[in-house]
Amino acid sequence: MARQFSVKRLPGFSTIAMICFIGLYMPIVTLVVYAFNAGTSIAVWEGFSLRWFYSAWNNTQVVDASIRSLQIAFCAAIVATVVATMAAIATTRTAQYRGLTFKYAFINLPLLVPEIVTAVALLIFFSQIKVYTGYSGLGYLIAAHAAFCIPFAYLPIRARLESMDLTLERAAADLYATPFQAFRYVTLPLLWPGILAGMILGFVISLDDVVITEFVKSGGQDTLPTYMLGQLRRVVTPEMNAISTVFLLLSFAIVTIFFFLSRNEKTS
Repeated sequence: MARQFSVKRLPGFSTIAMICFIGLYMPIVTLVVYAFNAGTSIAVWEGFSLRWFYSAWNNTQVVDASIRSLQIAFCAAIVATVVATMAAIATTRTAQYRGLTFKYAFINLPLLVPEIVTAVALLIFFSQIKVYTGYSGLGYLIAAHAAFCIPFAYLPIRARLESMDLTLERAAADLYATPFQAFRYVTLPLLWPGILAGMILGFVISLDDVVITEFVKSGGQDTLPTYMLGQLRRVVTPEMNAISTVFLLLSFAIVTIFFFLSRNEKTS
């Protein structure tokens, strides 16, 4: 009897896998290690210290940029998730018709277009609005990030809808539930993991965006990524490593929370 094929049995698989993991994670490990460097160099180890974490904590520009980044990412993720959920329901809970494939492509267009093109388009669009309204607040950044994050939130929500069994929704309709009641009590609870995944993905994408933020932001509206980019052009210190390490831990915490929530959903 022939053995079942397994890619793990191919010659050199383990070696190639280790090289890939080293290439992916060694720069991150190096960044985290030198965040605790006592000296000012990011390449020469001079002892263990937490000085750069204290320095970042006491840096008002870092704190302001961090708070602004979290505010924009949270609001953009909420808006993008709501829009993506409505779009996913509209494109999956319907009979096939001409133009549906075009709508799929249209929603996912920001994934295919270079980000710089999107940034320039948003810059021109919002510049006209600023001229007519005189408003130059964070609303533009939130709208720009939300527009860019919609396809990222749309994909897991649509995937969840397509994998759901329609039997319960049909049963609710047979029991005279209105479309809203069927959505509220049947579809939404089953769709919740996909919505949560889309919101987290949108939050992370918005949190580390640089290109769109650089083009759309007004004066004094630096987010943490744009602040770090500006600092890297002047002087590089382990403070940047410390800031990156904190946000790495934040991302890890978000993913861990989502993992446990998803596992509890599956076991319930």
